[in-house]
Amino acid sequence: MKCAERVLIAGCGDLGTRLGLLLAQDGHEVSGLRRSIGQLPAAIHGVSADLTDAASLRGLARDWDTVIYAAAATQRSEAGYRAIYVDGLLRLLDAIGSAPRLLFVSSTAVYGQDDGSWVDEDSPVEPLRFNGLLLLEAEQRLRQRLPQAIVVRPSGLYGPGRSRLIERARRGEAAEPRWTNRIRIEDAAAAIRHILRLAHPADLWLLNDDQPATESEVLNAVRDLLGLPPITPHPESIRGRRVSNARLRASGFVCRFAGFRQGYAEMLC
Repeated sequence: MKCAERVLIAGCGDLGTRLGLLLAQDGHEVSGLRRSIGQLPAAIHGVSADLTDAASLRGLARDWDTVIYAAAATQRSEAGYRAIYVDGLLRLLDAIGSAPRLLFVSSTAVYGQDDGSWVDEDSPVEPLRFNGLLLLEAEQRLRQRLPQAIVVRPSGLYGPGRSRLIERARRGEAAEPRWTNRIRIEDAAAAIRHILRLAHPADLWLLNDDQPATESEVLNAVRDLLGLPPITPHPESIRGRRVSNARLRASGFVCRFAGFRQGYAEMLC
């Protein structure tokens, strides 16, 4: 990124705020678009608007150097996903016109592999569920409007305030026989900043830590950190997929939390 760019983060929630603070530290003028701006830190200029309401986006500035679409659906339903990821993205593009650079935060849910195989940026995308289908539609609609856009596909985000798996481990819930993939939210924000700093970034990136693992491995690691006995894993064959971060690592990025044990240990300190 050039010095002192004007950056808009649309859907400036947890991930967007962390990214915005990093970009502000780099000297950029960062604005965060969200419905309620009262909790945004002072380093991020609040833009009060609703991505599901075209009228609220009227009058939005059109001279951004970089636009980051980091919105998250508030309802885990087909209607909720379409409203934010497809329709919301298109509403924003209509409001701002074209931007010199746009980065869209998608998800590894666009992959449908379920046989334990590895996936990377060149793997076929055949989503099995509505969330992956709608995210892939959003990516495709974006490419039609802005072929040069950058798409990042994070795996499951975890970190401060995201303790669902810790609570599952604490309760002793049985693990499903599947591979899981994750990245600490701080590393996801830092990875996006890293990609934006590259002179010639690729147009597609997978964001994952260095250690895909079975759900049983992760739950038992957390139980060990809690001082609890392990849960007996399922004997069935392991489903799911393993997400490769080879492209990200080859570009020079190093995760602060390389694996799940480090990431959850810091949360439980």
